[in-house]
Amino acid sequence: MRAEINDITKLAVDAIVNAANWTLLGGGGVDGAIHYAAGPELREECRLLGGCEVGEAKLTRGYKLPARYVIHTVGPAWHGGNDGEPELLARCYTSSLEIARQHELRSLAFPCISTGVHGYPAQAAAEVAVSAVSKHLATSRYECDVIFCCFGFEEYQTYSRLIAKGASAAGA
Repeated sequence: MRAEINDITKLAVDAIVNAANWTLLGGGGVDGAIHYAAGPELREECRLLGGCEVGEAKLTRGYKLPARYVIHTVGPAWHGGNDGEPELLARCYTSSLEIARQHELRSLAFPCISTGVHGYPAQAAAEVAVSAVSKHLATSRYECDVIFCCFGFEEYQTYSRLIAKGASAAGA
């Protein structure tokens, strides 16, 4: 598990995760960038999936992306943290990892889910993400190279610090 600053649409991994809206038909931010880079075939396949609930995930091909697959997940909107947001956000990560495990994918890149238009505070979202992924990988014994693909240096520092903290706690 590691963090890096990159454009998720440029990563040659088994799958990238899309921070999608419930329709799965494209939108702004990461979702729009992934749909644009993958080409119109992605939207056509997504149309057949019938949408996706918050916290759930669905798999499509990657089409023109360097990633073979896209795992679409719908993150929660932030309402102050007392509306089940942390649990729903954690489910986005574990649902995506479960799909990756079922399809025997060995490399997976996550964006910072729900921190854009959904308004989830970046630090809190990173804490949920690193914790959920760490726990899932440890308990499922699923081996996967997980990348937290960060848009900027501040996000990268946050994820890197949390990953290092978890690694040192595991070694203690």
